[in-house]
Amino acid sequence: MPTRPNPKKLNPLQCRTLAILQQCARTPGFAESPDEAGGVLLLGMPRPHGDHFHLGDALIHARDATGLRNASVLNAMVRKGLVRVHPSGRPVLTPEGLAYDTGVAAQILHRADH
Repeated sequence: MPTRPNPKKLNPLQCRTLAILQQCARTPGFAESPDEAGGVLLLGMPRPHGDHFHLGDALIHARDATGLRNASVLNAMVRKGLVRVHPSGRPVLTPEGLAYDTGVAAQILHRADH
């Protein structure tokens, strides 16, 4: 049986935010190595300059990243088991959050062709 797209029923803002958090987890300097449970502690969030920011090999428009500073979005992802909160208050992507196919990464993570 094929897996259903978006099984956690994330809304579009939550999908975009999770895709950006996944990119943070893959980018050196923005995340620690996985812990014993497989979660990845995010060390910081990118800061936009102008209408975009760079995260590893991706360019992201600031308009797609409004959920990064929205506590309701993070709380929804915590409730759905995709993120947990570290004692420091920083987000930790769970193994499920790291592997979740948001379906929007190709649209919001713009990569250079060179």
